[in-house]
Amino acid sequence: MAVTPPEAAVSPAADPALLCNRPFAQIAVGDVAAMERTLSLDDIQLLALLYGDLPQQLGPAAAGSTDFHGVIGHGMWAAALISSLLGTRLPGPGTIYQAQTLQFRMPLQIGDTLQMRVQVRALDEVSRRITLACIGTNQHGAVVIEGEADVIAPDNPIERPRASLPTLRLLDGGEQSLCERAQQLGRIRVAVVHPCDATSLAAALDARAAGLIEPLLVAPRTKLEDVAREAGLDLSGLVIEDVEHSHAAAARAAALAASGQVEALMKGSLHTDELMAAVVRTEAGLRTARRISHCYLMHTPAYPRPFIITDAAINIAPTLEDKADIVRNAIALAHLVGVAMPRVAILAAVETVNPHMPATLDAAVLCKMAERGQITGAVLDGPLAFDNAISAAAARIKGIVSPVAGRADILVVPDLESGNMLAKQLEYLGGAASAGIVMGARVPIVLTSRADSRESRVASCALASLVAHHYRTSPP
Repeated sequence: MAVTPPEAAVSPAADPALLCNRPFAQIAVGDVAAMERTLSLDDIQLLALLYGDLPQQLGPAAAGSTDFHGVIGHGMWAAALISSLLGTRLPGPGTIYQAQTLQFRMPLQIGDTLQMRVQVRALDEVSRRITLACIGTNQHGAVVIEGEADVIAPDNPIERPRASLPTLRLLDGGEQSLCERAQQLGRIRVAVVHPCDATSLAAALDARAAGLIEPLLVAPRTKLEDVAREAGLDLSGLVIEDVEHSHAAAARAAALAASGQVEALMKGSLHTDELMAAVVRTEAGLRTARRISHCYLMHTPAYPRPFIITDAAINIAPTLEDKADIVRNAIALAHLVGVAMPRVAILAAVETVNPHMPATLDAAVLCKMAERGQITGAVLDGPLAFDNAISAAAARIKGIVSPVAGRADILVVPDLESGNMLAKQLEYLGGAASAGIVMGARVPIVLTSRADSRESRVASCALASLVAHHYRTSPP
């Protein structure tokens, strides 16, 4: 989770690269400095980590049981803004902070904007002591915090470079990594379909080396050996199902999965359509009552928990019925990765139902289906725009009261194009780690892209392993 520290208020005439103080001789009674900051969930979580036992700050569920009826910010977050003003603007660098009184008038909630203001009330020329009145008001003009600060101002001008502040990320060290969990369960046998390029062949070998899979390579033997030789990869000890071409590889792999000889499929260098066509054929025996769909499990530094995006690879323009199964598949996957009651955000361009926007209508119907018990095991809400789904502050500013907004575990997109673009943007611009898997068939299917990293391919195999082990006792 990225946490951006507050910026100090600076004089418009100041060099933005420098922090400059105001020596005691340049300060007069009535001088004012101010700054403004909006409270985010990141701020609350970072302070909760530092301060400890703060149920009304940490958890929305726990917060609902307090008098404030919502997640509130710690009062010392506002107090820290006073310190920032004193140390960077008035008097600025070189200030010695002596004392502070505070009165907390009302709570701050996510999305509230606090304007903090300090004003010089008294000066002592002998000691260079300054007394400042401090007051913080919210976006409605209501007083949130007030008090009085006592400082000693520097007697000489001080300039120092404005530092590049570090980025902080909060990581939950209590959760095992995806790969660690899969490794503890043991290897699964996977048919790797036509891995006839160095990237896909290396991915299968990497997943094997990580203790996740025992690959069975389904491909033309001669072509496979040529690829291995050119890439310097060792095929010794691996079973190869020799077939004529990629179409035959897809058909053979589907047959191996249907007969129980392998527990998962992994896409190699053939096209997705080619593999999935073999999977969905009636005679293959891999279909279930559900629509097959793809899930991206993603984790980005900008969001405090892993989340699922679906469907970004299989269903181009899903119908309402298709979307219901897409949601059910994602919920099943969320349960397997340890989310007991996932929060599902049905995405659209807006957060209100609009008869001219089918995605909003589908979202509303899916939520009603969940109310009627047609979709179970999760909390659904929608339509939600993307910002409302992942930002509690954005939802609050727009007046959205929702158990899902700002805390979504699953993002259900309107169609494949929007989902694919969202996932790739998060991966390439947002630094997200990802794993991709197809759900809804009798075996999990690792459906990687040719551009996927080694880490993504291995993580996808780990995800497939979790699903396959679950299917041993609870087949779909």
